[in-house]
Amino acid sequence: MRRRHLIVFARQSRLGRGKTRLAAGIGRLEAWRFSRLVLAALLRRLGGDPRWTLTVAVAPDRAAAMRGWPPGAGRRVAQGGGDLGRRMARALAAPPPGPAVLVGSDIPDIRAPHIVAAFRALGRHDAVFGPAGDGGYWLVGVRRLRALPRGMFAGVRWSSPHALADSVASLPRRHAVGLVDTLDDVDDAAGWRRWRAGSR
Repeated sequence: MRRRHLIVFARQSRLGRGKTRLAAGIGRLEAWRFSRLVLAALLRRLGGDPRWTLTVAVAPDRAAAMRGWPPGAGRRVAQGGGDLGRRMARALAAPPPGPAVLVGSDIPDIRAPHIVAAFRALGRHDAVFGPAGDGGYWLVGVRRLRALPRGMFAGVRWSSPHALADSVASLPRRHAVGLVDTLDDVDDAAGWRRWRAGSR
């Protein structure tokens, strides 16, 4: 039986490490608190769902074996080396047979219905993306009826308005690509303020 696999990409939350653009706008302590809060809430909402297996792909690699992760982060694997595209391709190819969906850990609005919609879209498409308003994306999924295409994510201009378009272009033309809801990550002070205003 082909199981559904959900992968959460997460970085070990350490004060002064990571989320540098956000920290520049709101301070290192508040950025650290935000990262911990959002990851813990995400794992609470998605970690115990029987409709998929959940794996947390961790950076840096050594942090996968460390303590202090929120509840729900039980199965952790290292992201491994390479740029973001290589690490994502590796994580998507690793699980046993079945469709795989990967999300980031800095998107506060992710809910179970978003993940359900992505897996449903993979019933009709070879790949699925969840667009972000800045031209990137918060979700990528692959049906995995065959091996991932060679060159998937090659040449993607990460952290730019072209990330989604480049990622779609890296797929073979024969691949059917679907889109799900647009959500935004929080990677700067303006995004953090919008999130704060909406969460009250």
